[in-house]
Amino acid sequence: MSYKTLDATKTYLITGAAGFIGFYLSKKLLEKGCRVIGIDNINGYYDVNLKYERLEKLNPFENFTFIKGNISDKAMIMETFVEFKPNIVVNLAAQAGVRYSIENPDVYIESNIIGFFNILEACRYNPVDHLVYASSSSVYGSNKKVPFEETDFVDHPVSLYAATKKSNELMAHTYSHLYKIPATGLRFFTVYGPIGRPDMAYFDFVDKHFKGEPIKIFNNGDFKNDLYRDFTYVDDIVEGIERLLSNPPSIIIEERGEKSVHHRVFNIGNNSPEKLMTFIRTLEKALSNALGRKVEFDKLFESLKAGDVPATYASTDKLQEVVGFKPSIGIEEGLQRFADWYVKYYGVK
Repeated sequence: MSYKTLDATKTYLITGAAGFIGFYLSKKLLEKGCRVIGIDNINGYYDVNLKYERLEKLNPFENFTFIKGNISDKAMIMETFVEFKPNIVVNLAAQAGVRYSIENPDVYIESNIIGFFNILEACRYNPVDHLVYASSSSVYGSNKKVPFEETDFVDHPVSLYAATKKSNELMAHTYSHLYKIPATGLRFFTVYGPIGRPDMAYFDFVDKHFKGEPIKIFNNGDFKNDLYRDFTYVDDIVEGIERLLSNPPSIIIEERGEKSVHHRVFNIGNNSPEKLMTFIRTLEKALSNALGRKVEFDKLFESLKAGDVPATYASTDKLQEVVGFKPSIGIEEGLQRFADWYVKYYGVK
């Protein structure tokens, strides 16, 4: 398999740099000597202390420049592109969360639609080598065929968040076609790890344990027909993104001699689904190891919620074919790293 490795001479613009994946990607690129321009608005969707903690780990790098701003601010985005002339752009800034999109739809349109439009416009007027952007596994909606493949039908999103991510794919496809912007969308499947997002189930389970509250499990207590999910450790996700950065879609010369740039979409996940209850037991064991005492969550079993499907996991064959992506960190190792970090960071006993 032949693909270009990371080019440390390029300038990388990463939006959402104080976010979970954005932080890990920025850190890895900086460790390899790349110049990284990070943008983040440090919104209060979850504990901003975690975002500042991530930035504190990036600030010592001389090649890191941070801009506090919102990608929905078109003037700021345009000025940033003109000043820093990024070669490769990774758009990870977005309002996340499926259920939150029901309560606060406005911020999803502002960040995920208007913000992404501004990024596309900036790439249009300031040509880049490659635009990589975050889509989501949520675009598959209530599809029942598993594993999910990139060629599956994705026109029935079941949340506004999913609709905005599907819209991103359509917008990027259009801009690639019209303005020859090499663009790659990534459909992320449940990403976890240290200094992650507190709104994610694994993090919330541990929070609830220390608050003395039960965790809610939406599988009717049915252990034989448990839910299957694709849990992907953040280092594996970052490895996949890094491999893609210097490998944009190829330019095709059409019959009329016109240049056309392909827009691609990849699943990026673990490709190894785990039963939800297996994941929870593994998390209990990891926390027990970190604390030096036995931990067992108080569990409250509830019915499946509307839109929930029994199995959600990715086929990553396409990404493996292009850049050799193959996740290597299982849930035992990944959850132990998370549990160790959590115990140390929060000082729990």
